[in-house]
Amino acid sequence: MNGTTHRPSLRERCFRRDRRSVPAARRFALETLTGWGLASSERVPDVLLCVSELVTNALLHGVPVGRQLMLSLRLDGELLLVEVHDSGDGWPHIAQARDGDEGGRGLVLVAALSAKWGVRERGVGKIVWCEFTVRSGTPTALSPTPVRG
Repeated sequence: MNGTTHRPSLRERCFRRDRRSVPAARRFALETLTGWGLASSERVPDVLLCVSELVTNALLHGVPVGRQLMLSLRLDGELLLVEVHDSGDGWPHIAQARDGDEGGRGLVLVAALSAKWGVRERGVGKIVWCEFTVRSGTPTALSPTPVRG
């Protein structure tokens, strides 16, 4: 050991109950990952898609009128934890979307793209989370494109 202590990195931001919060949350996540030197990680597109899905679900089903959600990103070594905190009732579950349905696939995507995901209680509401193994590295064909909106 060289005497240095490893400390996880944490960034959090609150977003209003507004459709513009989804692209704003993606921008925040991309800025955070870039600041942590992970912009070239091949996992960035998956992380951003999962952020979009979790924030969208919270806005549609978990954030009461007049309240906000919080997006939290925590990097501990190569483990990235994405959390969306809301104060709403209800517990998310993977729905079986049918052909022609416009929704119902968000958590299916989160489950497929992340190493693991779940839900846990908090004082009021819940936290929906997912984890990724991320490594900084060389750019890939899936380099992220900034989201505008």
